[in-house]
Amino acid sequence: MESWQLDFKDASTVAADPEGKQQHVVEVFDAVDVGTSILIAAEARADFSMATAIETAAAIVSEQGLPDKVTIDRDPRFVGETSQRESPSAFLRFWLCLGVEVSICPPRRPDLNACVERYHRSYEEECLQVYRGADLEAVRTVTATFKQHYNHERPHQGLACGNQPPRVAFVVLPARPPMPATVDPDGWIGVLDGKQYVRKVQQDTSVRVGTTRYYVTQALRGQEVTLQIDASDRTMVVLHEGKEVKRVPIQGTGRGRMPFGAFVEMLCQEARTGHVQGPGQLRQLALPL
Repeated sequence: MESWQLDFKDASTVAADPEGKQQHVVEVFDAVDVGTSILIAAEARADFSMATAIETAAAIVSEQGLPDKVTIDRDPRFVGETSQRESPSAFLRFWLCLGVEVSICPPRRPDLNACVERYHRSYEEECLQVYRGADLEAVRTVTATFKQHYNHERPHQGLACGNQPPRVAFVVLPARPPMPATVDPDGWIGVLDGKQYVRKVQQDTSVRVGTTRYYVTQALRGQEVTLQIDASDRTMVVLHEGKEVKRVPIQGTGRGRMPFGAFVEMLCQEARTGHVQGPGQLRQLALPL
């Protein structure tokens, strides 16, 4: 129960809506444990986005406890859009702030997420194509039944299971760390310690890192500056011509620890709007020259 693999699976038996979604009409968010092959969760929804993925992940860890590591692919609902990958997405920060390592599979490497991918094949062939759930409620019903069958009745050929159902092979599971009562929403910064971003100062004196915009003085318009993350004091160090000229709090930080529920809602709101909430908004950098 230390390492989980996460992925979305289309409910292929749900037809496209002539007046709505043409694909991914109903999807299932699956979590499979690497060490035991246990299907930890299989949550079906018709509205998966980054925000609802965070809500689903929060519900899973509230019930199961925290793993040490999760593995995901590059679905934008996990990692964010391409233009926003310079800083962790709200979904990634959910895990990082809880102290969970995140491994992101390189492109075209489903073999690195093999446990959940192999489960998807079984789910498709033995559940969806047999019971033909045609809408969200039907998919939820057949998925819940198949989860019980998969974990407790269906022999699993994985080496760890020895041709037994996962929950038969692993009757007693170790307790996982519970959800903390409060979370530091800035805990993700340590992962990016030392990371640098080279930017050209625009005519409006701004530089952008991901979706975050910082402003510098007019004297640096048209010149390159380097912004480097210092996790020790959670600042962005502004360098010009190799010299440190200013430190500024990383935008959206400094909120202090917050209840877990408030932390989840903050990330969901950010995922919905693309706007980082925090004390202060765009910060003006007064750079000494």
